[in-house]
Amino acid sequence: ALRVVQMRVDAAELEIFKSLFHSVAEEMGAALRRSAFSPNIKERRDYSCAVFDGKGRVVAMGDHMPVHLGSMPMSVAAAIDALELGPGDIAILNDPYAGGTHLPDITLVMPVFRGKTPAERRRPSRGQPIFYVASRAHHSDIGGAQPASMGLSEEIYQEGLRIPPVALARDGQIQPDVMRILLANVRTPREREGDLAAQIAACKLGERRLGEIAQKYGPAKTTKYLAALQAYSARMMRAALRKVPDGTYVATDYLDDDGYSSKPVRLRVAITFWRGRAVVDFAGSAPACRGGVNAVFAITYSATFYAFRCLLGEDVPACAGLMDPVEVSAPKGSVVNAQPPAAVAAGNVETAQRITDVLLRAFAQALPDQIPAASSGTMNNLSFGGRDPRSGEPFAYYETIAGGMGARPSQDGLSGVHTHMTNSLNTPIEALESAYPVRVREYSLRRGSGGAGRYRGGDGVIREIEFLSDVRGSILSERRRIAPYGLAGGKRAAPGRNRLTVAGRTTALASKAIFEAPAGSRLRIETPGGGGWGKEKVKRQRANSRRRK
Repeated sequence: ALRVVQMRVDAAELEIFKSLFHSVAEEMGAALRRSAFSPNIKERRDYSCAVFDGKGRVVAMGDHMPVHLGSMPMSVAAAIDALELGPGDIAILNDPYAGGTHLPDITLVMPVFRGKTPAERRRPSRGQPIFYVASRAHHSDIGGAQPASMGLSEEIYQEGLRIPPVALARDGQIQPDVMRILLANVRTPREREGDLAAQIAACKLGERRLGEIAQKYGPAKTTKYLAALQAYSARMMRAALRKVPDGTYVATDYLDDDGYSSKPVRLRVAITFWRGRAVVDFAGSAPACRGGVNAVFAITYSATFYAFRCLLGEDVPACAGLMDPVEVSAPKGSVVNAQPPAAVAAGNVETAQRITDVLLRAFAQALPDQIPAASSGTMNNLSFGGRDPRSGEPFAYYETIAGGMGARPSQDGLSGVHTHMTNSLNTPIEALESAYPVRVREYSLRRGSGGAGRYRGGDGVIREIEFLSDVRGSILSERRRIAPYGLAGGKRAAPGRNRLTVAGRTTALASKAIFEAPAGSRLRIETPGGGGWGKEKVKRQRANSRRRK
């Protein structure tokens, strides 16, 4: 019989290893941002990096995009299953039905082997990887019917180039055939090549840093603390779940529509807490839709990971172990577990936000004094493209626009911020006008759009852009009809609005729309605020004061 010797885990060393792995993910992200070509990555920081153990379980995430990070483990698993990855190899994928999320999000996965030098790592006896690293970035175009690849669509084939897990690099050498196929199918090949090079650099940096850690502490100790971090995260989650009153909590929320029908799209969740465990069941959610609001299971899992992670303190490592006590199920063929060939572009950006909203609404029944009201609940996706008259070259632009944060049980929500599944920034006016033929006419807070209450929801923003060349564009947005909810008696926020002015005539655009705008046209997007929390006391106090007088 094998005798297992359990090595003692030192609390101080556990914290050191947690910080080491997190610093690697953060440094990878910093390298990606500095070397990227597109404003979407360089300015808005629409990217994420993470570190995984030798089994493909996430160990550390950078402080990047929650919608990327929670779903990235499925991309790593898909790459490991599909390919035999050796030293210097890099896998690439974006297929939502093979580990991806939506097509513009391209993920690179690289194994990390033992060995002090590249020559040592290439030896046939290299064994199994001790780590994997991954970088994901939203590319501003991946082909498809609309510029920036984020338009209305009815099936996945209209949304752009699907990349199953394939080898982008072998033994440190880029595979030119794979790169040629990719660059031949996008509108902005130079920018795409530059952003991919930045992702490759991020992965190689992660490989180098993790190799240094393994060399310094030794493989046995490093592996021990990888396992210890997973176990610690699981223990912390179980402890948090034990504080939730046992029971089943049910919540429902709706998407405005799918872009083709005016019918709201239902999302329903039932969360059962029992003795430090949780079962999350999305049965009762709407079937998959004609439009691209469908979310693959990776997105639903990612939003659930985020919502449960919010129950813990910031010092708990964001490892795969967090979800050991949590079971997630979603009916196949539903809007929260779409199957091919359903369109999914907005599932990643819009449905992910609504999944978060419905989860937090259920949490609020169990923990009424801890959960904030609904935030804006949309990423307000704007994309457009055309030909730049300054250079004669095609361009494609994509951004998400901030909104209001929901009020919290102890303070007001913040205004003009990205919330929940997005953690990006705005594109600065100077960068936007320098890179593209546009002029920003207004960029301001949308005063009064937050919901009233004891604590007010944050305000949304106004973004008005004048196009200086003919463009084709699209909007994928939410909370235009169904406003963000308040909690504990707080009022709902103001819904958002989209307006296009062409030749002096202004028309309202639906929450999801494709538009053509000649030079001189103006697009105005007013984003939702956040819901209020608690009943207003000020009005009652004023009324009582008037009665006393």
